[in-house]
Amino acid sequence: MIATSQDVADRAGVSRSTVSQILNGRGEHFAAETRARVHQAVAELGYEPSAAGRTLAKGSSDIVIALIPDTTFGGNLQDIYGALTGELSRRGLTLLLRLATHTATSLDRLLIGMKPRAVLSLTPFSDEDRRLLERRGVEAIDPGSSSRRDANAEIGALQARHLIDRGYRRLAYAHLHDARTDPFGGPRERAFAAECHTNGVDAPRILELGINAEDATAALDQLGEPGFAVGCYNDDVATALLHAASLRQWRVPHDLALIGMDHTPLSRLTTPPLTTMGYDTSLVAEENVQAILRHLDKSDVQENSTEVHFQLVEGGTT
Repeated sequence: MIATSQDVADRAGVSRSTVSQILNGRGEHFAAETRARVHQAVAELGYEPSAAGRTLAKGSSDIVIALIPDTTFGGNLQDIYGALTGELSRRGLTLLLRLATHTATSLDRLLIGMKPRAVLSLTPFSDEDRRLLERRGVEAIDPGSSSRRDANAEIGALQARHLIDRGYRRLAYAHLHDARTDPFGGPRERAFAAECHTNGVDAPRILELGINAEDATAALDQLGEPGFAVGCYNDDVATALLHAASLRQWRVPHDLALIGMDHTPLSRLTTPPLTTMGYDTSLVAEENVQAILRHLDKSDVQENSTEVHFQLVEGGTT
């Protein structure tokens, strides 16, 4: 049988109102002995306060909403959100995932209905959304709300630097072509091109392809001839181009060099294994937890006290 607040009150010998006030953070109005009896009754009965009741009492819930961009993503993002769910749970917060395919009106309905403590976004909020969140008194956390570096720009720069350091001088950047939006590819491409410019290398060719043989071979045809090194949006794009190279009988890495991103399980099974980039998803989760706590608790957690580093994973494609 599920214990109620009245059961706690009866066990502790106090009123239901007293139980409510003590459990909702207003225990300073009661004697230490009274507070102790209430908490002992809670423990003995296994009582769990109503989430709806806590929301009414505090004006907000214990929910943090994470807006997932409407883009293609793989297992790494799932790992990040999985770890983030666990870290927030240990701090008494619940993570709710929602695709960011919304209008300001639908977001407003969500805020009114859920009364979240914060909304976390992997991409910058629009001005309209930020004003809405501010008006509703909800903390808005996005890449623009801290001084953290632009991770996508770092990815593109590191990919280009690796290829240039390997001696390649004809470079290309390959985007994933998808009907959904791509908030990450633009910064990566721009940083990739900037690194080429800094090192006196011609501007990269820009390719777009879906994950299929037809698109991948067409992308190689755009290059026209062997001898290019390609920075790829992710390992899926790199794997598609690796397959196209085998169809065209181009040798990898002699005729075509490839570097991916994400260090997916598939990248370790290709022939040759992909050269790619990886990172610790648990550190990404912790970095986001720290950002959330800084906003919610105005805590003194130091900015970038947890820093995510991207690591080159050597394979056989560069």
